[in-house]
Amino acid sequence: MPDKHLNAPALSAARQEPEGEKSWTVYMLRCGDGTLYTGATCDLPRRLAAHQRGRGAKYTRCRLPVVLVYREAAENQSAALRREAAIKRLRRTEKLALIGAASSGDSHPAQGLQLPP
Repeated sequence: MPDKHLNAPALSAARQEPEGEKSWTVYMLRCGDGTLYTGATCDLPRRLAAHQRGRGAKYTRCRLPVVLVYREAAENQSAALRREAAIKRLRRTEKLALIGAASSGDSHPAQGLQLPP
C-alpha cells in the first residue's frame, strides 16, 4: 500500500519558517479622523500598505489616510498579541504619551508607564 503522505502537497514557505525567525511588531496608526488604531503583524510594510489601500482592518477602511505613529518590536506572536491587547486597554492620553516618548527618541518608551494586566 503506497504511503499517502508522499503525495501530500508541500507546506508553504511561511508555514515552514520557524516561529522564532518571524519579526513581530506592535504598531499604532493615526487615522484620518484623528483616532488611533493598534495592531500587530509579522510584516509591517505589507500591513501598512494594506491599510493605505483600504484592505486593512475594517476600522481603518473608512478612516483613511492612516499614518504610522508608533511601533514596537515583540519577541514572538504571542508577546505581540499580549502587548497589542495591553495597549488597546490604555486611555487615549496614555497612548499619546507612549507615542510622544517614542518620537522623542526615548529608547525605552514604555518604561514607567503603567499597563493594565
